[in-house]
Amino acid sequence: MQEKGEDYKSLKEMVTIGEILKKASAFEQSAFNFYSTLKVSKRLRPLVQDLAKEEQSHLDLFQTLSKHPDLENHIADLVKVPASDHRFSDYILLPKQDDFRDEQAILQYALGREQVAMQQYDSLAKETPPGPIQDLFRFLANEELEHKKELEKWYYEIVHSGGV
Repeated sequence: MQEKGEDYKSLKEMVTIGEILKKASAFEQSAFNFYSTLKVSKRLRPLVQDLAKEEQSHLDLFQTLSKHPDLENHIADLVKVPASDHRFSDYILLPKQDDFRDEQAILQYALGREQVAMQQYDSLAKETPPGPIQDLFRFLANEELEHKKELEKWYYEIVHSGGV
């Protein structure tokens, strides 16, 4: 039989789908705000604008799904808090624009955002049962992976080709 402390600890390591979606919405809103207000060079502008659109589409997806009847039935379901959750939460708070001295710093921060989002959504996909919620997190993990790959291409082009 488990001790009461162990029950509390295991429950503390759990979070509802509703709480996850709320935090993920805040993360996506933060990402949209970051990309849409970022002051960048002309050569980075198309990339940053595309990323802002992608993050807005993720936010729209969360808002649409939060009203979907299939999701309402699972809003109180508990899942394990991913190991990446603290890092994910850290990225909800935006840094000051002054923190980005050059394109390399912008790309490094953006790569970090996409990496932690990919890890968070991948972990959530593994923790949720098969169905629409798991499909959502798999989709988002793949989206963030694609963003990361695109940023890596830009990073290589700018940093390793003498662009900074």
